[in-house]
Amino acid sequence: MPPPLLRPTPPGATAARAFAVIRGTHSHPRRGAVSIAAIGAAPKGNTFSSTVARPHGDTAGPIYPSSGTSRNSIAIKPRDTAATLGLEAVLNPRQRPLQQRFRGQHREYSTTIQKPGKMYTTSFAFFEALWDAGVTHCFVNLGSDHPSIIEAMVKGAREKPDRFPRIITCPNEMVAMSMADGYARLTGKPQCVIVHVDVGTQGLGAAVHNASAGRAPILLFAGLSPFTQEGEMRGSRTEFIHWIQDVPDQKQIVAQYCRYSAELKTGHNVKQMVNRALQFALSAPQGPVYLCGAREVLEMDIQPYEIRQEQWKPVELGGLPEPAVREIAEALAGAKEPLLITGYAGRNQAVPPALVELANTVKGLRVLDTGGSDMCFPADHPGWLGLRYGNEDAIRTADAIVVLDCDVPWIPTLCKPKDDAKIFHIDVDPLKQVMPVFYIEAQARYRADALTSVQQILSALKGDEVLKSQLAGEEVDKRWKALEVSHKERLDKIAAAAQPLSDGGFGTGHLCTKLRELCPADTIWSVEAVTNTGFVHDNIQPKIPGHWINCGGGGLGWSGGGTLGIKLASEHEAKLKGEEKGKFVVQIVGDGTYLFSVPGSVYWIAKRYNIPVLTIILNNKGWNAPRKSLLLVHPDGLGSKATNEEINISFDPVPDYAGIAKAAAGGDLYAARVDKAAELEEALRKAIEAVQGGQTAVLDCKVASGC
Repeated sequence: MPPPLLRPTPPGATAARAFAVIRGTHSHPRRGAVSIAAIGAAPKGNTFSSTVARPHGDTAGPIYPSSGTSRNSIAIKPRDTAATLGLEAVLNPRQRPLQQRFRGQHREYSTTIQKPGKMYTTSFAFFEALWDAGVTHCFVNLGSDHPSIIEAMVKGAREKPDRFPRIITCPNEMVAMSMADGYARLTGKPQCVIVHVDVGTQGLGAAVHNASAGRAPILLFAGLSPFTQEGEMRGSRTEFIHWIQDVPDQKQIVAQYCRYSAELKTGHNVKQMVNRALQFALSAPQGPVYLCGAREVLEMDIQPYEIRQEQWKPVELGGLPEPAVREIAEALAGAKEPLLITGYAGRNQAVPPALVELANTVKGLRVLDTGGSDMCFPADHPGWLGLRYGNEDAIRTADAIVVLDCDVPWIPTLCKPKDDAKIFHIDVDPLKQVMPVFYIEAQARYRADALTSVQQILSALKGDEVLKSQLAGEEVDKRWKALEVSHKERLDKIAAAAQPLSDGGFGTGHLCTKLRELCPADTIWSVEAVTNTGFVHDNIQPKIPGHWINCGGGGLGWSGGGTLGIKLASEHEAKLKGEEKGKFVVQIVGDGTYLFSVPGSVYWIAKRYNIPVLTIILNNKGWNAPRKSLLLVHPDGLGSKATNEEINISFDPVPDYAGIAKAAAGGDLYAARVDKAAELEEALRKAIEAVQGGQTAVLDCKVASGC
């Protein structure tokens, strides 16, 4: 009886399978190893053929291609359809190249050997897919799973430098993802982060939370440990660590924070997989997505192909149903104290102007930001209430409230609306599907696009005669004048609180007032000030859409990489528009958060890639956020009277924050410290001048708490 491989094929077998990968050897007593060829016909006329060989005398090792070539690469050759399915064994003492050919409905594949320069792998197709989808930068931290990725990077840089993503090396994964986050937050364009197997995925840390909570579209990619260990395929295990880093389900490390996660199992659909992931990342609610793939898959040689990019657009949200438009418009027009609360609607930079128009139409409408992640409403409008985290008198007194793209409109234990207030919730994610506990007492809620919804409400208010009559008259004029007075009083109160202290020191408010005066008017503010955020926002008083970007989540350390990503994006977008340079970018960060940001990595990257930014460190000698949390629960507890040292939030001795940055930049960085208000303006001018000259600057500012 012939060996199993050579037995006749049972009738009907073609309907189930064309060919199985063969592992093993059939020896001949005189002629050595057997070389096997197979030709098969699959359903619908598709064909598959393969020839494999072992070296003479080798009965245990893996099957090799001919000498002087790499293993198992792919070329495309057409083949006539076989009329029947059969298997043929050929005894041959000479080595034969491993070949596999398949012709499907759309593409044909084979695994004949190619020269390295001609190779077209899964990895190279992956980068092509990124570029075609609009991804211009990859923030990478490479490892043993990336040989094919590295080959593709070199090939892309040499063969198509103007149509290949720019690679940014990041010595820390959280910094890498925070850069992609900042880039995407400014532009709305997703970027890519490439990390190393499970440990690199874990190294992303809090950045995954930030991107998810902050709705930043990012494509994360990581390799997997090879799934073969005896050289069966190119990319098989070659290092000790490949066993240690082989985990049951790597995707689950980040899956609960991602809009989509999947494994690449073949190179033949890599572009479709990349675009499917990006569809999730860009569809509301936006957020990170995760792909991974083993070395063998990344090393696969495939036929070059393209997809129709216009067929992979994200899902678009619609507007409000017509009855809802009418109901909300009537509530706003008839309210005495209307209020709009938002958190991140300004991510779409067309929303703030639309809200201004709404506030000019509904005179007396006030706008409160309870998220602080984006510039949602300009500070120079009378309706501006600023940034308050869920605790503001206007919430208690409003009789009609529209909650627009907001995660936490109020904190019920501190503040909530009155019982008879009419509340409408419009959001890309009104149910907050990843929050196990969330609800507000709204009489109606809608999944809808913020800009479209505001425009619909405006059209109803301006197009209905009854509503127009409610929005005019003496009472409405009085309401508008009262709003102007209260706005001026608010600004005056902020300015009075921002004066230098009697001992010559200063607080965050005074510092930010000086920053607003001295920095360019179109500065982009990248903020992670934690307990000082309210003082920063009050005194920076942002007015330009897209020019205030705060961390979208609660993972401290975002602003180091985030600021670099914002600056990088600004420069790139300026070049696309034919402008000479991007915007001036300032990071304002607390001292504890600065340490979380991995400054050793951040300022090395800033120097390596010439990304000059101004960092302002709010140095109050410790973490004040834990004390605030303590006092909210135990206002009269033991900890309320304890020192920072006793409750373990003190930074004493105080690190040389600016010195850390200067060391990371190899000494090429402007570093200074300011303790007194009299020295502040000169120090800021020098730091700003350094950044405008192309050198990053870090200013360590000793600030008093509570102002």
